[in-house]
Amino acid sequence: MSQLAMVIDLSRCVGCHACAIACRAEWSVPVPYQRNWVKRMGPEATPKGMSFTFYPGLCNHCDDPKCTTVCPVDPEERVFKSRDGRKKKMAVRATFKDPFTGAVLIDKERCIGCGNCVEACPYGARYLNEELDDPKADKCTFCVERLAHGLEPACVRTCISGARIFGDLSDKNSQVYKLVSTKGALRLTSKEVNIGPNVYYIGKEKDLYLLKKTYAPHERKWENVKAPVRRRILQAAIKKLVKAV
Repeated sequence: MSQLAMVIDLSRCVGCHACAIACRAEWSVPVPYQRNWVKRMGPEATPKGMSFTFYPGLCNHCDDPKCTTVCPVDPEERVFKSRDGRKKKMAVRATFKDPFTGAVLIDKERCIGCGNCVEACPYGARYLNEELDDPKADKCTFCVERLAHGLEPACVRTCISGARIFGDLSDKNSQVYKLVSTKGALRLTSKEVNIGPNVYYIGKEKDLYLLKKTYAPHERKWENVKAPVRRRILQAAIKKLVKAV
């Protein structure tokens, strides 16, 4: 199976925020929410020297996404199709991992806006869009809608320094595979949280050290998910209504 992935080169990122702005414009992400972000790090001393860099982040489309397991929506069988015509039937909840691309996606028609997945993500990559009359969870999709038309993700297309490289990690001829396998790419993981993120970072040792020290998650947030009170009440009411029917 394929696994879409992104490699971000910290040595190329200039912190211009073009990626975040392009994402907001492409998907009409309301302020103050964000599908991707750029955070400044340093200057700070590290064992490898003084570091001053940026942390471009987004949904990691993890190998073992905990956001999918905490979704309270009942599983529903769905048939997935690959570009070459293969099919696979799976029972999925409102948030799921596509078996042919590895992208973690949200079915907005089935999402009840409970916020469980938002609370469970150890990377803070999801948000509940309260701007909607019927709030829904939202996040980066790796721009699968653009990919379907042969286009690159908006953030990749807009990066002025070529710091974002996107492709299929399962393809040994792809640039992302070559960078991950030869450049010592870093995944933002820890002993406590190691769920296989598919966004990788390369760059200077001092910058990668600071990135992992500052932003690698340590809290297993999915083990004690507690959605906002209003959403918990809504969730309970929906379940009660379904049982009554």
